[in-house]
Amino acid sequence: MTVALYTHADMLDHRPGANHTERPERLTAVIDALSDASDLDLEPRDAPLVDPSDLARVHMPMYVQAIFDAAPRQGMLMLDEDTYMSPGSLNAARRAAGSVVQAVRDVAAGQQQRAFCAVRPPGHHAEPHRPMGFCIFSNIAVAARVAQSCGLKRVAVVDFDVHHGNGTQAAFAGHEDLFFASVQQWPMWPGTGHPDEAVPANIRNAVVPPGAPAEEWRKAFESLMPHVDAFAPDLILISAGFDAHAYDPVGDAFQNLEAPDFDWATRAIASVARKHSQGRIVSSLEGGYGLEALGRSALAHVRALSDA
Repeated sequence: MTVALYTHADMLDHRPGANHTERPERLTAVIDALSDASDLDLEPRDAPLVDPSDLARVHMPMYVQAIFDAAPRQGMLMLDEDTYMSPGSLNAARRAAGSVVQAVRDVAAGQQQRAFCAVRPPGHHAEPHRPMGFCIFSNIAVAARVAQSCGLKRVAVVDFDVHHGNGTQAAFAGHEDLFFASVQQWPMWPGTGHPDEAVPANIRNAVVPPGAPAEEWRKAFESLMPHVDAFAPDLILISAGFDAHAYDPVGDAFQNLEAPDFDWATRAIASVARKHSQGRIVSSLEGGYGLEALGRSALAHVRALSDA
């Protein structure tokens, strides 16, 4: 099937520093890998700038205004020890959130069934009141709220980044019409997401130890799927982080995944989407920092979206 691809060149202008891990080349690696795949039926779509009113569905209005006001016209602004803004960062962050927001609006309108949002900066660490871990706005959580405003009332997010999506969890916690399922390495920054952590019933976390074989990761991921199935979502969103790849420099080879593992996980999600969500899936790029591994993994993910 056709997969709508949402992205924008403005996201290359987010430049958090020459030696920063979250660099523009990440986006180029993903787009190049997808463009080179002649077997994919992709429908390119430009990512709009997200409206502040949509950001305010998740983020505190004072936080949104503070980010807009603080955006530098020159030089660099440090938001936290990992998160920086350059002159192009505000537009990039608005395009990143706008990608996922527009994708869910288009899916809700019946224009397409599947979408992949090739975005940066990522979003799943940004909490309602603060940036964190390279993330400025909570792209996927904002999109979930927009989807609900479009009539897709029950929205699930599945997150397979090597790091826990603490921002999405913070935005979803206690909201019975939202569900968050996440698999991550433990121990690992940001130190949240262990199954023993006290969380509301609409949050489900699974963990994998450092150095675990791919089979153990698959088992942990698979343990989440019955809970997503039981939630019976109208739409599934994916926080697609590929930094659990064996050759990712941030994951430091603590996980041993390869591109076929992301294909497998995507197909498991699609199985639930076909059952409950009329096949509707919108995926958004999160982590993944080894360029070659990132490109291969994203390609495997999008291929699975297109034919699962």
